[in-house]
Amino acid sequence: MPTLTAAAHPPHRLDEISLGKIVQIREQLLTAQAAGARVFRFESGDPGFAPPAHVLEAVTRAGLAGQTHYVPNNGTPELRRALAAKAVAKNRIAGVRESDVFVTNGAMHALFVVFGSLLDPGDEVVIPDPMWTEVAENICLAGGVPVGVPLRPDQDFAYRPEAIERALTPRTRAIFLNSPHNPTGAVLSRATLQAILDLARARDLWIVADEAYEDVIYPPAAHTSIAALAGDDWERIVSIYSFSKSHAMAGLRIGYFLTRSPLLQERAPKLLRCTINGVNSLAQAAALAAVTGNQDHVAAMRAEYQLRRDLLLDAFRGLDGFDPFPPQGTFFLWVTLDPAVYARLGLADADALSRRLAAQGIGNTPGDAFGLACPDALRFSSSCDTAMVRAGAAALRHALAVS
Repeated sequence: MPTLTAAAHPPHRLDEISLGKIVQIREQLLTAQAAGARVFRFESGDPGFAPPAHVLEAVTRAGLAGQTHYVPNNGTPELRRALAAKAVAKNRIAGVRESDVFVTNGAMHALFVVFGSLLDPGDEVVIPDPMWTEVAENICLAGGVPVGVPLRPDQDFAYRPEAIERALTPRTRAIFLNSPHNPTGAVLSRATLQAILDLARARDLWIVADEAYEDVIYPPAAHTSIAALAGDDWERIVSIYSFSKSHAMAGLRIGYFLTRSPLLQERAPKLLRCTINGVNSLAQAAALAAVTGNQDHVAAMRAEYQLRRDLLLDAFRGLDGFDPFPPQGTFFLWVTLDPAVYARLGLADADALSRRLAAQGIGNTPGDAFGLACPDALRFSSSCDTAMVRAGAAALRHALAVS
């Protein structure tokens, strides 16, 4: 019987989806680490903290109480009520109800469900470029077309409303925004958000807002939820949140989104049922404790993230050809490269530099992993523990200072 090869199969949309350079570099580093090598985990955005004690205790209590069975499709009522109250009190979004909240298997799953519920084949979604890879790929999985708006270093990577407007076409369905922004760490001002909201309303467009880094933000920057600017009229705004960053619960895989749209409220439960049939019951107990319990850990983690950010920034101080953008939020550092660096280091491009650093055990991600606009860049994550950031920053500086 003949062996089937990939060429024997018709094209499939998954053939156009990458495994992702972040994942590839992560696997390389983990393999090296398992072999005894010292590595610095600057490639991934996995918080270097454990969840707070009261969150872990909630998992134990829920397990001992037998809360290990199927749960309601859209999330447990207790958690959905608590998240609605949080959205009103903290995010200042008007009149959020339990029925507006949908619990997901992390924010990435929320993106999958939202775009799958919203888009028809060929619909365009305007996104920043660079942008976290999975945003564009979830748009593609839903049959949509991501349309990148280049973010420029000389404009502090601002997602400018006038540039968004130039990218609109008759096929545009939605504007996607992410603030604080992965990978640059830029934060959208209230005035910019208002201008984007006005543009979307004038063109009858949806807004999908990824606010996963709402709590990882550094003064004087402040986070504003765009739905809060819409008053009672936020039916065409979808807001996405995550417990991974705010509460160091990345491995528990829990996020949520808010929508008041009858269309999405009808469609989204179908995708939730067909993909996960309810988020892990113990993770939902943990999320309930995280959102209703003591919040001191959020401020403590933010302060430590700021220390780590500054350590990584210091690694580039005085290095010719490297221009780091001081992040206003997130735990990422985006570094623009002067092409003269490649000749000095004997390399072809940023991708080659990325590979050399990874081979030395220094995690990173090249700019072309995030889009087309910024190939001459690298992203570094300072989410790992402070001791690793301190040692890794010194190793990174040494590696880049080689003449």
